[in-house]
Amino acid sequence: MNQRKILGRLVGLSLLLSAASASAQMPTEHSTPNEFQHIEQPIAVKAGVAIAGLALIGLELWWFLGKPKAQQSTIKQGIQTLTIEVDGGYEPSQVVVKAGQPVQLNFFRKDPSSCLEKVLFPDFHIAANLAMNRVTAIEFTPEKPGEYPFTCGMNMFRGVVKAE
Repeated sequence: MNQRKILGRLVGLSLLLSAASASAQMPTEHSTPNEFQHIEQPIAVKAGVAIAGLALIGLELWWFLGKPKAQQSTIKQGIQTLTIEVDGGYEPSQVVVKAGQPVQLNFFRKDPSSCLEKVLFPDFHIAANLAMNRVTAIEFTPEKPGEYPFTCGMNMFRGVVKAE
């Protein structure tokens, strides 16, 4: 099942549960507006709310902390190349290359966010503007094995080039 279907079902479930909760808390004809009244809810509603809450917490943890998959670059004419799609972040956000060989990362920006209009490679002293709906090539050579991070202009979105 894809992410949109899962997210859509979770949103629908949360709307259904909030509607059920709101209708259960409506004042009765015997209560006054400033008086609190204990409302007993069925165990199924309580369990549903708890399960939906845990599912949303799990979804958030997976979304923000999930380990992205690394993608290996391909070698064309002695240069390691890979295209990175810039759309709400970097995809792939982890790139594996060989140390000591030139690298060309082709950034294709789809997201109009001002945060993603620039990419920074601090270890290589590179700061490049990314044009909308165009490929911007960034070239560098990682001399030593290690991890070389790259970020957006506001340091909100991150990726890493792992040289082996």
